[in-house]
Amino acid sequence: MRIATWNVNSITARLPRLLAWLESTGTDVLCIQETKCTAEQFPYDELRELGYEAAVNADGRWNGVALLSKVGLDDVVMGLPGGPDYDGVQEPRAVSATCGPARVWSVYVPNGREIGHAHYTYKLGWFEALKTAVAEDAVGSRPFAVLGDYNVAPTDEDVWDPSVFEGATHVTPAERAALTALREAGLSDVVPRPLKYDRPYTYWDYRQLAFPKNRGMRIDLVYGNQPFAKAVSDAYVDREERKGKGASDHAPVVVDLDV
Repeated sequence: MRIATWNVNSITARLPRLLAWLESTGTDVLCIQETKCTAEQFPYDELRELGYEAAVNADGRWNGVALLSKVGLDDVVMGLPGGPDYDGVQEPRAVSATCGPARVWSVYVPNGREIGHAHYTYKLGWFEALKTAVAEDAVGSRPFAVLGDYNVAPTDEDVWDPSVFEGATHVTPAERAALTALREAGLSDVVPRPLKYDRPYTYWDYRQLAFPKNRGMRIDLVYGNQPFAKAVSDAYVDREERKGKGASDHAPVVVDLDV
């Protein structure tokens, strides 16, 4: 079984690449973030032609998440149970479902914007709600994973130059403590292998030639419970999909499971 996660940075803009990638990789389940479309605008028909069902939580703004599956899509939950609101609404940042033998979440963690901002407080509260929401599945006997854009680099090794990020979000002790708390709930970090260079970065800014210079970050993560982690036979960052015109600023993270 092949499961992947990918922040596509607009599914409308990336649809031809997405369809070609799905067809070439034979991915069974894909967690998508940053759809930037409403649920009604989502390309269900095009994906159905490739054999995918879709569960979509999106409202047309800069966030939005989805789950695509060729192996079933059952017990779908839209949103983060108990999650905090921002500006009076719960943003569409989570969707979960049972896909064949595994329970899977697609998450797009709030960015946080800057330390001290209300969005940073919201980000930490969102992580706390996520930990509570996944607690039962995390210690269960069924393969379970939370995949997506976490907007946090777990360690200094997961950013190309830690000094560049001093005083910024994504690397603060509080954000990293939230990741630690999530792992302590019964999840482990499935670290993918890079296809090039020595670090499995998943995101490179569009500006200042960050991608060709490999000035990246590892912020797209796969956190799986023990049955999930034991079943992993391979995991890698598909860096090739970050290349070329019209690419997202994130690369897919792919995990193969023997289940």
